Amino acid sequence: MQYRNTLFFSLSFLILMITSCSNPKKESATLLIYGGPIYTVDSTQTTVEAVATKNNKILFAGSLAEAENYKTEETEIIDLEGKTMTPGLIEGHGHFMGLGYNELNIDLINTTSYQEIVDIVAEAVKAAEPGEWITGRGWHQSKWDKLPADAVNGFQTHYKLSQVSPDNPVYLSHASGHAGFANARAMEIAGLQLLPKDGIDKLHIEGGEVMRDKLGQPTGIFNERAQGLIRKHIPENTPQKDIKAFEMAVAACHKHGITSFHDAGIGTETISLYQQMKTEKKLKVRLYSMLTGWDKDLITKWYERGPLVDPDNLLTIRSVKLNCDGALGSRGAWLLEEYTDRPDHFGHETLPMEIVKETALSGLRNGFQVCAHAIGDRANREILDRYEAAFIELPDLKTDHRFRIEHAQHIHPDDIPRFAALGVIPAMQAVHMSSDRPWAIDRLGEKRIKEGAYMWQDLLKSGIPIVNGTDVPVEPLNPIASFYASVSRKTLKGLPEGGYEPEQKMTRAQALKSYTLDAAYGAFEEKIKGSISVGKLADFTIYTQDVMQVAEDKLLETEIAMTIFDGKVVYHKEE
Repeated sequence: MQYRNTLFFSLSFLILMITSCSNPKKESATLLIYGGPIYTVDSTQTTVEAVATKNNKILFAGSLAEAENYKTEETEIIDLEGKTMTPGLIEGHGHFMGLGYNELNIDLINTTSYQEIVDIVAEAVKAAEPGEWITGRGWHQSKWDKLPADAVNGFQTHYKLSQVSPDNPVYLSHASGHAGFANARAMEIAGLQLLPKDGIDKLHIEGGEVMRDKLGQPTGIFNERAQGLIRKHIPENTPQKDIKAFEMAVAACHKHGITSFHDAGIGTETISLYQQMKTEKKLKVRLYSMLTGWDKDLITKWYERGPLVDPDNLLTIRSVKLNCDGALGSRGAWLLEEYTDRPDHFGHETLPMEIVKETALSGLRNGFQVCAHAIGDRANREILDRYEAAFIELPDLKTDHRFRIEHAQHIHPDDIPRFAALGVIPAMQAVHMSSDRPWAIDRLGEKRIKEGAYMWQDLLKSGIPIVNGTDVPVEPLNPIASFYASVSRKTLKGLPEGGYEPEQKMTRAQALKSYTLDAAYGAFEEKIKGSISVGKLADFTIYTQDVMQVAEDKLLETEIAMTIFDGKVVYHKEE
């Protein structure tokens, strides 16, 4: 009898196990998305019909019929109605607080003449108190219809600006951030106006330049490190203004489909602000923040502390940003050969190269990625040399270092294969080519442009991924513009026919990957984001058009229809 009971219970348990295995209980989804093209950037299945998420993670990606098994009465349903979805876009190099402050201060990014800047400042003066600083950013003399007749070294002079703002100090940053334009009142406060000849040495700044006229007087243009002569006199922002700028930056990201942001250089106060915003649950963009490398006390403190890899995937700090040269627009990019349009000028080494080597070694020893700004071919070569020397010195620590060069805009042909050979990631903003290429040829000449500028396809073919972005606020935070530039090699006006150096175009698949999975790789985050894959974070960008199929001349008409962050809709375009 006991044997029969034992046999009965054993058979019952076996049947129960077989039944359970053949009918597994499905998890319930909090969100189900279907109804349009869904590009996953996952090599195992590049497109799917539907995606189900549970809270902030992807639960399923595949057919709609299978996805519906995860649906319950509580599941939120999003019908794309023909719209297109991709993984959440990642801004691979920008300045988060600069984005916010660009929304608050004077925005000059669309100005096309010096007179337009003067007129904008004149209006700002009317609303300002006497003595109040007026600041802004975005002007670019090479994008104007024409230069003023009294231009010096290709830049405007301050006289017209000073006439409309006699009682208000004015400082307007170049679009690149590598130069600035001050009026007479600002220079007077800094003790730099109408200097006697024996005071000219006061204008000499290592790694920078104060533009002077033929009489030796400052024109108002401060290049690279010389900007500090003026900036140190500008009052610091208030905590209230910082919070407002932060909130506006978050909103701007959502509007443009950006769910993650590589923040290129922050200091102690900004870190504290981000931590405060996270505590207050206002941090609704995933920030991968780079420590500003010129602050030795800051990076020493973080070396002792070690990297912050946030378990909530909201604020990660594990890299150091170095600024090693200037920009082409201000002729500050550090070149191997002189500027075509300014003989005997090679740009500026804005950071001693021994600091790059020292930081590379410290980064390897302490687990920090190094991200060095380099636009000119000499800056790129010098940094690659220093990285390589550090890897040779510490071979056991170089595994998966993922060191980066930010911009890598102009590279000598001999140095292009070195990126892949050394495992150095180029973080390149495709929209810079679209904006700069028409005038960059004046700086570099045709040979250097064709052989070494904006070399996306050559770098990709060498076996190294590219991290894309906009460098906001240098360019507007518009991923569609950068995507268009990546695949067309044209200006945003659609010129020239066929694009500049068309052999360097990215495919659409490469361009999307550079804004998603490759950008995630550039931050050690490819296992948690960058593709629509089960277990990854539920961040998605939804577009009004199919960016992978729409005709090239219609691409720029694409808008962001919806942004989903952490499994929740945070932006919905009004119809």
